Amino acid sequence: MKFKKTDIIIISLISLSFIVGIYLYPQMPEKMASHWNVKGEVDGYLSKFWGIFLMPIVSLGLFLLFLLIPRIDPLKANIEKFRKYFDSFIVLIMVFLFYIYLLGIVWNLGKRFNMGRTMVPALGVLFYYCGILIENAKRNWFIGIRTPWTLSSESVWDKTHKIGGKLFKVAGLIAFLGIFFPNFAFYLILVPVLLAAFYTIAYSYFEYQKETKR
Repeated sequence: MKFKKTDIIIISLISLSFIVGIYLYPQMPEKMASHWNVKGEVDGYLSKFWGIFLMPIVSLGLFLLFLLIPRIDPLKANIEKFRKYFDSFIVLIMVFLFYIYLLGIVWNLGKRFNMGRTMVPALGVLFYYCGILIENAKRNWFIGIRTPWTLSSESVWDKTHKIGGKLFKVAGLIAFLGIFFPNFAFYLILVPVLLAAFYTIAYSYFEYQKETKR
């Protein structure tokens, strides 16, 4: 198998996460904080092994899944048309997971900080790039706004993804406001994304109805 530059970056990140975990394993508590609520309070724990290695294992699994998708999609030729955006998205996801992993490691080493606030910029970047990916996605079965109506019509797919991409970019920018308004960060992150998702689903339905009537 020939690895691309993005694959090498991802493999390096995943390998680094395993190396960090192995190196710091003796220093970790037997019961590791693994989940924080909207107030930034710990409300979930894992054993040391899973606290250290769950995220690297999940990252590896996702990477293998992302490698598989372009090979099994019946519309794989369409994925190749926006492959550079998809590959960049995979890198971004892996960087995002590695960032979360490091935050958890630092917390369990005894450093205290506002977990919610540190997550805000990462989520803002992720949502914004989702908008870029959505804008450039061509019709396929795995990536993008996949409703019965976008999958049934090329033009409905294109129209829905054009507006959906813009909405997700706006959602990403709004998420950044959570840095300045931490008490409302949860809502600034979640509400715009949900509205964007629901709107695009409804939009694709009505666009399809208009198209079939014509």
